[in-house]
Amino acid sequence: MLTDRKELDDRLRGSARAWLDEALAEAAHAAAHPEANTGNPPWELRFASAGRHCGPENADSVRVLLLIEAAAGLPAVTRLYGQGTAAERRAVLLALHRLELGASALPLVEDALRTNDTRLVAAAVGPYGSAHLDAHGWRHAVLKCLFTEVPVEALDRLAERAGGDVELARMLRDFAAERTAAGRDVPAGLPTVLALTAPASAPTEDS
Repeated sequence: MLTDRKELDDRLRGSARAWLDEALAEAAHAAAHPEANTGNPPWELRFASAGRHCGPENADSVRVLLLIEAAAGLPAVTRLYGQGTAAERRAVLLALHRLELGASALPLVEDALRTNDTRLVAAAVGPYGSAHLDAHGWRHAVLKCLFTEVPVEALDRLAERAGGDVELARMLRDFAAERTAAGRDVPAGLPTVLALTAPASAPTEDS
């Protein structure tokens, strides 16, 4: 996903660039005049049609740029997530850490983690989820990734948050034991995360 406008322009044809210029101008106007934002402002309609005008391969980038340019608040991201397709929901999740929302949008992350849509799960465990999920929620997010076969590399700040987490280690061992008992493979990423949970070694006298 690209969030640099110049790189995105280089990938878009003339008509798509013109459409994006208009869409971003509408989003900027909404940010400058929040008192006029009632119902569904024009840029939100652009958000939904980004794939049709700029190509599915660019839709995430365009949608994230629109959210940033509009300085989208909680009502807007909640509305776009709730009304959107899976692709639109993913874009909302990918943009959350670029918006001034604090922890207020955490319910969207929690909703995504209740699905089995790997695109949503992977987006939910990015920078915003990593920053705002509490220890309990984050541990279950790790297990969700393993269960749905989302690569553990999608987990932002994995090493930092897993380091020395004894409870996560217990949950991982229990999960692995359940899979083995059921004759199922242990997810490839589980040993990686389990190794990260090991407590840091105490310094030796010679160090």
